[in-house]
Amino acid sequence: MAAQDGDSDKAGGASDAELARRLDRLSRDLEQEKRERAEEERPLKSDSADYALAFRLASEFVAGVIVGAALGWGLDYLAGTSPWGLIGFLLLGFCAGVVNVVRASSNMSRSAGTEDGSR
Repeated sequence: MAAQDGDSDKAGGASDAELARRLDRLSRDLEQEKRERAEEERPLKSDSADYALAFRLASEFVAGVIVGAALGWGLDYLAGTSPWGLIGFLLLGFCAGVVNVVRASSNMSRSAGTEDGSR
């Protein structure tokens, strides 16, 4: 009987080591799966946020053009230089609108880069 108990202890020891190895491997696999699922389930930017971004960029451009046209029209009205003030300030408003859009989009891409951890 004692010999059988000794044999079972040796077999139990080997199976305990095997079980511990399997448990470690399973734990690593589970942690890896958790990380992968967390990355997959990370909320993506919604479509409404993209629409808001597009609306903001478009409104910045249109505002620059409208302000330039209004200033040009006002200058023409006061100075009587029609249509040169309107044409000149309309072009300046267009340039200002483009600069505003470029500035806003670069700020947005820079902030998106820091959120993703690429910077």
